[in-house]
Amino acid sequence: MSILSGVVDYGVIGFLLLLSIWAVAVAVERWSLYRRIDVAPFPSAQALETELTRRLTIIGTIAANAPYIGLLGTVFGIMLTFHTLGTEGTMDVRSIMVGLSLALKATAMGLIVAIPCVAMNNVLRRQVKELITRYEVQRGA
Repeated sequence: MSILSGVVDYGVIGFLLLLSIWAVAVAVERWSLYRRIDVAPFPSAQALETELTRRLTIIGTIAANAPYIGLLGTVFGIMLTFHTLGTEGTMDVRSIMVGLSLALKATAMGLIVAIPCVAMNNVLRRQVKELITRYEVQRGA
């Protein structure tokens, strides 16, 4: 059971950490592109928007799903706690509380990953709108 506990604990939290690193990497790459892009050479606003929004769905998807991944880890952790209590036959309050608190940290990690991803996604999408507006103003649209 300790192996399964480690998988749930480190697997879910490790996966969430990998997702957060991926989201930050995409955000940094997009932000640097937005700071140096010249909108003039694009043939249409749609072509510009396609280039600007590339990979933003990664951040949005991570933001939308990180709480669910954390919740899944919590459910597994609670199931593991109940299984351990049932197999050991003891109803020690301390072991119940430790098991439940460890399970809930997965949900907390999911939220810790999701909230900044939502903010990054919103900031980057705002930049996209500003760049498209700049393009349209330059073209007189």
